[in-house]
Amino acid sequence: MYLRSLWKPFLVSLLVFPQSLAIVRSSHLNESQFKKLSDEYLISGWRPSSDKKNKDIKASDKTMKALNKFKNTSSLKTYFKKARGYAVFPNVGKGGIGIGGARGKGEVFEKGNVIGSTTLTQVSIGLQLGGQAFSQIIFFKDKKSLDRFTQGNFEFGASASAALISEGANASADYSDGVAVLTFSKGGLMYEASIGGQKFSYKEY
Repeated sequence: MYLRSLWKPFLVSLLVFPQSLAIVRSSHLNESQFKKLSDEYLISGWRPSSDKKNKDIKASDKTMKALNKFKNTSSLKTYFKKARGYAVFPNVGKGGIGIGGARGKGEVFEKGNVIGSTTLTQVSIGLQLGGQAFSQIIFFKDKKSLDRFTQGNFEFGASASAALISEGANASADYSDGVAVLTFSKGGLMYEASIGGQKFSYKEY
């Protein structure tokens, strides 16, 4: 009689346990699939929170003031329209006697959106006297040239030069290896205006 009373619960457990195990295994499998799917999205570069963060980032007031000055130069409208991106340096200070140096901080834009910060440094030897301050913009013709810059350690060759923008006069610069450079003088006099040897670091926002 006792054994007969235990028979029914035993049968019920045999039926229920496999079903419970199947549910657990199924739940575990779904979790793994979800994790795998999430990893695939991350590997592909999809970052919802990162995308939102980038949209919220704004360039500094100094950068925007210099950028607007460049944009208000009619001869540069074609550059802004066609270039993949540009780096804007609101203020570059340069000075020296015989051996000179320059330094300035700026920001980098791609398709009109700021994407990172950059620092310009330069050491030059040659005929130079005095000091000057200027704003500088570097246009990147395509993604390849912009990527070269954002990879860091970008540098201009010794013979590189920039076109000087003067009030009331058209200014233009030819692209060289996908890059064109123009400057606005902010005052001072210096006998050496080459951008040769300028080096740039880059930090993504």
